[in-house]
Amino acid sequence: MHHTFTPNRRKTLKMFAGLPLLPLGAGVSAAGLLSACGGDDTPLAPSAPPAFKSARFTSMAAPTLANAAAMATTTVGSALEVTYADGSAQTYTLAYQPFFITGDRVADGQGGQLLAGGYYDIHNQPIMDTSVAGAERHFFSDAPDGTSLLTVPNAQVDGVKGKPVFAVVQFEYTTWAQDGKTDMYGKLPSPIAVLTLDQDQSTGKLSLVKYHNVDTSQVHGLWITCGASLSPWGTHLSSEEYEPDAFNASNAQLKAFSQNLYGNETTAKAYHYGHMPEVTVNPDGTASIQKHFCMGRISHELVQVMPDQRTALMGDDATNSAYFVFVADKEKDLSSGTLYAAKLGTGFSIDPAAGSAAPLSWIKLGHASSAEIEQLAGTLQPADIMTVVKTDPSDASFTKIVANGKTEWIKINPGMEKAAAFLETHRYAAFMGASMGFSKMEGTTVNAADKVAYSALQNCEKSMVTGDAANVPGNGIAIPKALKAGVVMALNLRGGQTDTAGSPIASDWMPVDTKALLAGEDIAADALGNTANPAKMANPDNLKFSEKLRTLFIGEDSSQHVNNFLWAYNVDTKQLSRIMSIPAGGESTGLHAVDEINGWTYIMSNFQHAGDWGGIHKVVKDQLDPLIKANYKGKFGAAVGYLTGSTRQPAL
Repeated sequence: MHHTFTPNRRKTLKMFAGLPLLPLGAGVSAAGLLSACGGDDTPLAPSAPPAFKSARFTSMAAPTLANAAAMATTTVGSALEVTYADGSAQTYTLAYQPFFITGDRVADGQGGQLLAGGYYDIHNQPIMDTSVAGAERHFFSDAPDGTSLLTVPNAQVDGVKGKPVFAVVQFEYTTWAQDGKTDMYGKLPSPIAVLTLDQDQSTGKLSLVKYHNVDTSQVHGLWITCGASLSPWGTHLSSEEYEPDAFNASNAQLKAFSQNLYGNETTAKAYHYGHMPEVTVNPDGTASIQKHFCMGRISHELVQVMPDQRTALMGDDATNSAYFVFVADKEKDLSSGTLYAAKLGTGFSIDPAAGSAAPLSWIKLGHASSAEIEQLAGTLQPADIMTVVKTDPSDASFTKIVANGKTEWIKINPGMEKAAAFLETHRYAAFMGASMGFSKMEGTTVNAADKVAYSALQNCEKSMVTGDAANVPGNGIAIPKALKAGVVMALNLRGGQTDTAGSPIASDWMPVDTKALLAGEDIAADALGNTANPAKMANPDNLKFSEKLRTLFIGEDSSQHVNNFLWAYNVDTKQLSRIMSIPAGGESTGLHAVDEINGWTYIMSNFQHAGDWGGIHKVVKDQLDPLIKANYKGKFGAAVGYLTGSTRQPAL
């Protein structure tokens, strides 16, 4: 795009804001920018600014015990190098800027304060941690996850001096009660918050001015919200993973969840969870939420809606998971549509050097509206839909399947196909012949220019390995040995597809094949304790793609790297760069790459459960544990924030 300079202060600042740069830190002033280009009010000769050409991230070294403090916090030692069409270049040293640490008291926009990451029951009352007598406190999360950065037309929030920008942040779980002994995973209803951020128009810096806790009571509360994405129409697409098994009547986790949410362990219904919530932010920084019951009840990790604003590729974070696609009936409306599950052809491989891709065909599971499935979810019992037995009934009317790593025999009741498709999606997809064999399918994202989607397999083991009890022979997913370090898969997207029954699929963005793009590498434990090569990504989880930077960002959820990392992979140069290190024992979450908001580029990033020690941490644990406790509220807190430019002023 061609720009013509106008010699005044406002136009000069606007020109700099329009460059595709990460925001500069608080130490860079508007006057500093202007002085770099000729002084505060000195007229500039008309000229065209250089056009953006390309960008690359330099790679930082992994921290070691030579600097233990760096292993116990968010550490950034990378830079963004921007090249322009005229041959000029600019380098921006990166840094991490948190909005808060969970457990902080933050402004509610009404003169009061709220607890960041705090939990609330169905009546929006605080849920209290009473595990330590005399020290009762409001539960708060140590696991912030999916984040969306967005703007809303005509937004106006008191306290914003620049322009209002909003971040929707969801909190997956809390690991422990404050006694350090009571496991709280999945036992509390997941909160979602809207952060109103003041965007400084001279630097791009974001400052928190208001925290709003979203009322989720009308959607029955939320269950284990993990990854998230921003829809093309500007809403936050959430997730509910590890859907509770409706056939497990003694599910202790669901009972504890129900007790904390409703005050009664039997009120919560399993079929109300495992769906896809959508959050719409209002101009005043509040929000509404709806839950889409028609997109399949699976282990929703992250939904990526394609540029057609109808087709959604969904992560399915489970053992015996599959590729699922939902095609909405209308653009920008996920309340009704058709659900598909993939069947793999021959040639599947997790080796990026393998020559060919494995073809995908699509089985139609059903068409439904959210309203009709929610009605079924509230009225049907599991036995109304199907019969499930754990041992061979020697009855030809039953079908043998593998679901969540376990062999079962199922029989669907007459007329219950739609209920089975949308409320027992894993079992029904297996019944219909879908390739239910992936393990830990995590984030998804899309490279729209190339019509390629990316999907993370955190681990390639168990159901993916030939001969394993969870592997299904003949389903197209069979690797000779496990790769615990995982892979990122690339899926080509095309139109003109038909389902396996021969009916046309109304989408130009259906995955037609899958091929490994990047793979981790399992190793024997090194001197620090890593069991995956620290020079490569391992256990990929969050994925986001930047169209402008041509970069795939990869956040790790690794039990193999002592510190988890955030990576940047340029799909053109094939360069993989480590750009951030997460506190040891923590997971990289909340990834969101934003090409442009009011002229500024952002990479959102959170972490969760710092100091959650495993076997690989035995070398570092004793030295790092007190440091992490000091940094993050005794390991009960975690950061929500973003990558920014450092406070060093670039010579623009």
